[in-house]
Amino acid sequence: MGNQMDRLSHLSYAEVPTVDPNGVDTEDGPRIGVSYIFSNDDDEQEEGCAIDGTVIDPNQEEKQYDQRDEVQCAVYNRDECIYEKSVKSANLEVYSPENLLNKCKAGDLVEFVATGLYPHWAVYVGNFQVVHMHRSEVKNSFLTDASQGRRCRIVNELYKFKALETDMVVQNAMEQVGLKARELCWRNSECFAVWCRFGKRELKKGGEIRIGKQPYRLKIFMSDKHCHVLESQSLEDIIMERRRSDHLGRRAVLQELATHFRCVEEIKSDPGAE
Repeated sequence: MGNQMDRLSHLSYAEVPTVDPNGVDTEDGPRIGVSYIFSNDDDEQEEGCAIDGTVIDPNQEEKQYDQRDEVQCAVYNRDECIYEKSVKSANLEVYSPENLLNKCKAGDLVEFVATGLYPHWAVYVGNFQVVHMHRSEVKNSFLTDASQGRRCRIVNELYKFKALETDMVVQNAMEQVGLKARELCWRNSECFAVWCRFGKRELKKGGEIRIGKQPYRLKIFMSDKHCHVLESQSLEDIIMERRRSDHLGRRAVLQELATHFRCVEEIKSDPGAE
């Protein structure tokens, strides 16, 4: 159970072992899983492509988006909840880019969402512009251009860290504009944008030493009474797996989990299983 895996690429829940033989966690308290390191989540791969790698027409993304398919989850650092996305904890309503401009203030975090795509994050810096990490480069773009036809929302409240002063958030973002490829310290647009607002080194590549017990847990809410728990040694790995779930959507994630549970039951019922 304590073995460390070097790397998992496009992790499937059907391949993830858990301490609970049923793979289910009730609200009585989270169960601990195993340690694993997740695959890269590169913005160059995620922009404009569906799960199967096909190109999506930007004009169709808004029609495809289904808010009911959002994965509701929470992230814990030991016993402290540091991220939560659920209908109970946050306003998940989305808007067109043009309508969101009327709601944005400098320093806000903006999330662009569409069915079958990884969410894309940016920092609003004023004057209708955002700074975001896109295709291995930090860019300063108009919010409407950065959206690429996606719906969007302000997501300041998803992470529970204390935000920096607005001027510092904007400065953090603007000072990185122009960085490319090997100069980048973040694995995806979300880690970059959240680092700008909160300044946490855990959001940077190699920002945490991966030794000892895994302090981070991702709880994926399957129903009001049940959730599935994954564990990792670093926040960026947890973010990567949570973003993969967002990419798949709630229905696909629940299907993966159901497949995993069936596999576990088949192994338990096989007399010849080790």
